[in-house]
Amino acid sequence: SHKLHQNHPHIVKDLPWGEQLVFLEINRRQFKCQHCQKPFSEDLNFIQSRRTYTKRLARQIIQQVIESDVRSVAQKGVVTTAEIERMLKDASCKCLNGKPVGLKKLGIDEIALLKGQGNYCAVFVDLEKSELITIVQGRSREVLAKVLNSWGVEVLEGIEEVSIDLWKGYKNLVKELMPNAQVVADRFHVMAQVNQELDEGRKAEKRQVEEAVKASKSPQEKEKHEQVLAELKKSKYVLLKNEENLNLQQIEKLKQVKAVSSKLKIMQELKEEIRMMFEETSSGLEGLLKLGAWLSKAQKYFSKSPKTIIRWLDEILAYFDNRTTSGVVEGINNKLKLIKRSGYGFRNFNNFQARCWLNWHFN
Repeated sequence: SHKLHQNHPHIVKDLPWGEQLVFLEINRRQFKCQHCQKPFSEDLNFIQSRRTYTKRLARQIIQQVIESDVRSVAQKGVVTTAEIERMLKDASCKCLNGKPVGLKKLGIDEIALLKGQGNYCAVFVDLEKSELITIVQGRSREVLAKVLNSWGVEVLEGIEEVSIDLWKGYKNLVKELMPNAQVVADRFHVMAQVNQELDEGRKAEKRQVEEAVKASKSPQEKEKHEQVLAELKKSKYVLLKNEENLNLQQIEKLKQVKAVSSKLKIMQELKEEIRMMFEETSSGLEGLLKLGAWLSKAQKYFSKSPKTIIRWLDEILAYFDNRTTSGVVEGINNKLKLIKRSGYGFRNFNNFQARCWLNWHFN
């Protein structure tokens, strides 16, 4: 159209000037289409369609929300909570469903939306870029497969390694959808299994000594068992912590525990042996030989961990070649939990998803 229909004054919020709010009054022209005679307004490149604030104000507010939370930013009085939520949605909807670019190493994990209620959401992370790719509600095979298939065959075939925890569902899905990817079992989850069983052994030893104290037939016998019990108390930390990180007091406590329990002594030494194996081994073949020797010794003292390691042997050995872990994923998970707490929870998962995604991709 070359015909001006009318002038239309348009008032929008802009960046504040110090503590003073700033509003722009803009003459937004309206035209009539020369073919259908339908009126339309001109586009303003610094204001998004149907919004009452400038793009630069939206960028500043989103950055403040990322560094703080919606409630605190809204209390400043520049924009309302509803406007902030609209800004977050506008910023995230453009790229939230996009495909990852140059993805070679993928990490998959989950976090609980409501702790203790089994309400999980799956987290996909680019391990090389240390970036969140996406977070989705649920962790069922159907939900995960839908997300991965939306990336396209080209992206899935380009993935070389996938680091996961010891959950069979993730492994089966990777083998089905990513033909060129090597599944890598996260070393920290393997160590968590060993540490958990070591702690169970500590509790069993403690219960056994407590029963011996009750069943003692003489004061001398009771005193002897109580002394052993005193050494075992408050021993969890010194048994599970990396031995080189213990201070002098903790080293002395560890020596006392080993002196009164030969079983805990051997279990702790086996725990340290496999931990150092993960630290120092640099090839799958070397890892296979060391793990074989460790399993032959550990099966007498650990009932669950050796079976888990045998089931996941190929995936554990894959770690030794490129030393890929889910450490980046765990760090991102901690930040996602912090976002959830700072927002006092999210009743709408889409808002939580957008808020999480913007922390890594908002520019």
